[in-house]
Amino acid sequence: MKIIIQKFGGTSVMNDERRNLAIDKIKAAIDKHLNPVVVVSAIGRAGDPYATDTLIQLAKSVGIEPNPRELDILMACGEIISATVMANTLKVRGYEAAVFTGGQAGIITDENFLDAKILHVEPMRILKSLEEGIIPIIAGFQGTTEKGDITTLGRGGSDVTASIMGEALNAELVEIYTDVDGVMTADPKIVPDAKVMDTIFYNEVFQMAEYGAKVLHPKAVEIAMRSNIPIVIRNTSSDYNGTLITNYHRTRSYIEEDTRIITSVANINNRIQVKIIPDKLDYESQEILFDSIAKAGVSIDMINIYPEQIFFIIDEKQSIVLEAVLKELNYQYELITDCTKVTIIGNRMRGIPGVMAKAVSALVKENIEILQTSDSHTTISCLIKSEHTNRAVNALHKYFELGK
Repeated sequence: MKIIIQKFGGTSVMNDERRNLAIDKIKAAIDKHLNPVVVVSAIGRAGDPYATDTLIQLAKSVGIEPNPRELDILMACGEIISATVMANTLKVRGYEAAVFTGGQAGIITDENFLDAKILHVEPMRILKSLEEGIIPIIAGFQGTTEKGDITTLGRGGSDVTASIMGEALNAELVEIYTDVDGVMTADPKIVPDAKVMDTIFYNEVFQMAEYGAKVLHPKAVEIAMRSNIPIVIRNTSSDYNGTLITNYHRTRSYIEEDTRIITSVANINNRIQVKIIPDKLDYESQEILFDSIAKAGVSIDMINIYPEQIFFIIDEKQSIVLEAVLKELNYQYELITDCTKVTIIGNRMRGIPGVMAKAVSALVKENIEILQTSDSHTTISCLIKSEHTNRAVNALHKYFELGK
């Protein structure tokens, strides 16, 4: 049995017209003798009646913060409603369909409500549905604990549902349908000539998601990568081929001739640069500092330790907590607010000298001050003031010829 996972995001199921376009994609898979397993997000986006953010606001409207367990029960309703409506639409079109919650689909999680971790999947009911010729429609973004409590998987969790079901069912392919034609070389709202990429490696799209691009949930990429199941990002409203995410080039041979070492530019806004000037910088004091920061729940990034000072960045939302820690430890510190982390990403940059120099050159030519840098085998990041974000992203995109 050749199984394909087809996940439809909130904009792909928001009205009858969009749902019928989604069903056209399901029909296309059936016509290719594939067995579709459909995963859906909640209908629409914030403000729409059954969108997740709307349900959260409803829970908070009584004037108190909802209990995480009860909030998960409510938030799971959005995807269940969406799955039911999609199943009925399929039936109108002449297809047998059955709705499954995440738990009924066999997704078992821990008890970390609002951001649960999947422990294992027991997909027997989904396999039985397929064997009976019934299309399973799974409510994304959710699972259940071993005690039977409903849990949700965090923002973007429907992508995780699609990937984990693909792994559990040994699917041929996972298709993620959205309102764009595929993964782009940069945010098209910033870079007018950003292009849809034909093929991209798992680790590149994982880095894009980690460094600010709104592509896929990093966990969804991680699952697909470990099980070597290709993902295709496609537009529900078009027949464009989309972007193939894989470990190797499968059918699109011209990519093999592409010698560009950079594939994309991503950015994360609302960063704060932290400069700490300690009285002494020995191993013990470093351990106390970073252990205290971690215990306070503050995530730090772009860490640079020098003989007389320490630099790192944080999300601006965590600044109050961090300052409390630093004051408690009696550290001198400085904060530079309104920063953006701009990152170039490319699997082919591994082992290639001079890439950092080229990135710096592209920004210097635009008179953009670089506050800090960091790099890995496949990424180079520059911290800049947020007012320069658009110019910086466009400069890097143009310098590395990503629009061609």
